[in-house]
Amino acid sequence: VQLVESGGGLVQPGGSLRLSCVASGFTFSTYSMTWVRQAPGKGREWVSSISTHGASRYYLDSVKGRFTISRDNAKNTLYLQMNSLKTEDTAVYYCATRSGGGWSPNIDQNYWGQGTQVTVSS
Repeated sequence: VQLVESGGGLVQPGGSLRLSCVASGFTFSTYSMTWVRQAPGKGREWVSSISTHGASRYYLDSVKGRFTISRDNAKNTLYLQMNSLKTEDTAVYYCATRSGGGWSPNIDQNYWGQGTQVTVSS
């Protein structure tokens, strides 16, 4: 299993970013996927999860209405569209999944990418 995130960067408050995660080494379309973040000096925080074909999408309360999780199973790619970014969204963002791909909207994941840094600052 390999997960490679991209799309992070420095953005001003109120700005937008789209994170991508390219998956390989497993049948992506049969795995639920999750985004988790870790802010400086803090533990990992679950952000959002999506089921195999996108029918179920769960979000952390603080990102509801601002972030959108999606996936393209033909491209083996997971996305996180982040709008109206706030300074408190600053973190390393990881895509992750569980062994076997079961539904797990929390930080209890088995496979992790290397992360992509998102910094929201003026």
